[in-house]
Amino acid sequence: MIIGAGGVGTVVVNKVAQNPDVFSEIMLASRTKSKCDKIAADIKKRFGVEVKTAQVDADNVPELVKLLNDYKPELLINVALPYQDLNIMDACLESGVNYLDTANYEPRDEAHFEYSWQWAYKDKFEKAGLTAILGCGFDPGVTSIYTAYAAKHHFDEIQYLDIVDCNAGDHHKAFATNFNPEINIREVTQRGKYWENGQWVETEPHEIHKALNYPEVGPKESYVIYHEELESLVKNYPTIKRARFWMTFGQEYLTHLRVIQNIGMARIDEVEYNGQKIVPIQFLKAVLPDPGELGENYTGQTSIGCRIKGLKDGKETTYYVYNNCSHEAAYKETGAQGVSYTTGVPAMIGAMMFFKGLWRKPGVFNVEEFNPDPFMEQLNIQGLPWHELHNIDLEL
Repeated sequence: MIIGAGGVGTVVVNKVAQNPDVFSEIMLASRTKSKCDKIAADIKKRFGVEVKTAQVDADNVPELVKLLNDYKPELLINVALPYQDLNIMDACLESGVNYLDTANYEPRDEAHFEYSWQWAYKDKFEKAGLTAILGCGFDPGVTSIYTAYAAKHHFDEIQYLDIVDCNAGDHHKAFATNFNPEINIREVTQRGKYWENGQWVETEPHEIHKALNYPEVGPKESYVIYHEELESLVKNYPTIKRARFWMTFGQEYLTHLRVIQNIGMARIDEVEYNGQKIVPIQFLKAVLPDPGELGENYTGQTSIGCRIKGLKDGKETTYYVYNNCSHEAAYKETGAQGVSYTTGVPAMIGAMMFFKGLWRKPGVFNVEEFNPDPFMEQLNIQGLPWHELHNIDLEL
């Protein structure tokens, strides 16, 4: 069962339908059933695969439980909103269903990313004999698996990790976000944070930045922001001395973002308007372009990877592993743009790892805690091929 019928959900259903040897039955559920029906009709036309659909409010645990008990899925792929994670995990526990998501929980009323809430479910999932796989998108997700793969094959000790995320695409709109605007704007406007010498260092938003060269793209101004996989990676790889996450933003995007913040439209608290309470950022989401509809005219590509420095056989070594994804190719295959594609494909591969019994054990796990090799193999098969460069200047 897949919950969430946005751009990422669209890609997940497409990729699940393309692998019928692994996924025998599929249900897509969302608050808006008509969205699910439209995706299901497209899948039927493209692949001749039947997708069941259902309406569900992911904020409502009893409603989720009823749907899970009726359909009885073995695994639930959660591509709804991050602040619905805990409700969905509660429903899975009550119904005896395994769980996978692509983004960590954050409270609805606070832009705060932390795994502690979901890690607290470890004992419950262990006792229930259920698997919960956290953060199985691209970043978090593939970037964590790249790190695990590097640690397994190329390093005795990882010391410096820089995750670099470039979207060099053009959607030909004055301003739009590549995934849910509410989550996107919250993520990129918060204070920056990175790990150094055993502690977190906080920065002002976008304070640290420099131009980095991305394969096939060239130089792009890149900014240090906080991203959730840093929290689990420094925990699971304690030799890391410094870990940072860099993301590219165009000047026009940053100008729009500043204006949105300055006029109060990025607020996540309620305000009174015409006798009713509204949340400004939710109203903004209603008037901005739908990320799921950006694909048609999207040109260019994304380039996301890990730049790693550490020791191998006592010698200092560097390693860069990355994927470039074409927005046009992603749209042609799934009807969604590259950012949705790079998140949705890994979610399907994580589910495949579960069904093949490779990533399946009771408890709550981040993806880097599993064997990266079969996942890396599937990335090449399923549309996100990776490339590696050894002993190069990492620019960082």
